[in-house]
Amino acid sequence: MKKIILSKVKIAVLIVIVLNVFSCSKDDDNINDLGETIFVRHKNADMAAYIHGNASEKVFLIILHGGPGGSGWQYRKNTIKSKIEKNNAVVYFDQRGSGNSQGSYSEADVSVDIMAEDVLALVKVLKAKYGDDSRFFLMGHSWGGTLGPATLLKNQEDFLGWIDVDGAHDPKGSYNEYKIALKKMADEQVALGNNIDYWKAVLDLVKNVGPDYNEDDFYKMNREAYRAEEKLADDKVINKPISDDNGSQYNFFTNTWNANRIQSILVKKGLFQKVSFTNRLHEITIPSLVLWGKYDIGVPTVYAQEAYDNLGSNQKELFIFEKSAHSPMDTEPDLFAEKVIDFINLHK
Repeated sequence: MKKIILSKVKIAVLIVIVLNVFSCSKDDDNINDLGETIFVRHKNADMAAYIHGNASEKVFLIILHGGPGGSGWQYRKNTIKSKIEKNNAVVYFDQRGSGNSQGSYSEADVSVDIMAEDVLALVKVLKAKYGDDSRFFLMGHSWGGTLGPATLLKNQEDFLGWIDVDGAHDPKGSYNEYKIALKKMADEQVALGNNIDYWKAVLDLVKNVGPDYNEDDFYKMNREAYRAEEKLADDKVINKPISDDNGSQYNFFTNTWNANRIQSILVKKGLFQKVSFTNRLHEITIPSLVLWGKYDIGVPTVYAQEAYDNLGSNQKELFIFEKSAHSPMDTEPDLFAEKVIDFINLHK
């Protein structure tokens, strides 16, 4: 009964939001201070995109959230909201099966390839709404760093630049890299005398995982990578996350079951056993900015240099945040905004 009521409410919200969207036009006088929501329909999915900020120059930053199964809205906080939105418009996109996105589709409609097509469909809708002269930057965080390359390898012509934030361009290699990164971090912290019992337990965990990919072992290490951030913050190795998020109204009806399902389907189809874009990053030739937390274990820092070395752009930069782990937008938000804004202004 509860699920049925929730489903009806979500449909009502969808109708209200869509009616609100189509009351706006690309000639809106408030284009320098947008606050709009659209739904992108593609291959049986209706995907939400929240558009906020200064579109006076028709420059849009599309954010690809983590997960799989996160939400775009969770990034509208801190200096992304207070600073980057003042510089340009930001598009917070709920991917297929994530956030407040809707749809009735089968497992056949879920793949990295189809989700990349969803992003390109979003670009078409934004052009239709705001004009063909609209310009786009693409930013992917974590799993968004898988989806970003997948999108750009399909078509990068509509994008002025790629911003890779602790992005997982090589999910296939993450199992072994987890083992290496966790052991290295544990050894360093034990030597420093930080949370010795905890880090010794991490060493035991790594010692007991199998040599080849095992889903249970993978998720044990994945969970430990994010738990480790809390210990690093407690010992002031990294900054504690800052959050001024007050945008929960859009995620009130988020379908958690659907988000978990989207990840399960992708994993079942071999996300962590088959997918890697390392050997194709050279095909991405647009200006690129690689941003990474020095203490990231969730997507180990080795991938930062690998991304930079392999990207095919002759205009690229690598920057490491010294007091951050997996989410520098939360732990060094002012510096994060500065790097993103400088990159966009340089290449817009």
